[in-house]
Amino acid sequence: MLSIGLGMWCGGGAFTDARVVPLLWQHRGGVVGSLSVVAEDARGLRVEGVVADFELARLVRSGAVAGLSVGYRATSVRQGVRRELLAVELMEVSLVAVPMQALARVEVVDIVA
Repeated sequence: MLSIGLGMWCGGGAFTDARVVPLLWQHRGGVVGSLSVVAEDARGLRVEGVVADFELARLVRSGAVAGLSVGYRATSVRQGVRRELLAVELMEVSLVAVPMQALARVEVVDIVA
């Protein structure tokens, strides 16, 4: 298993009420690990978890898979020139090969025995 710390930038306050959700691969299929921390900090959404799928853990450890993405439902928005998400319900976090948000990356990899 592999312990990971994940960070991603988002608008301030949108993820204030985030809770622990499933860790998936590419937003599809079964759960590939578990999250122990889901919180918003000064940089945005921060999650920490463990990748239980051996092959995926190997790819994350090698740096071949380093992207993150989140599935969410917008619960409060402000529509202007751009749509601003004020609050969201976090549904899942996924390890992905190519994240849409360039800053949504695996930041820390620790090997857990």
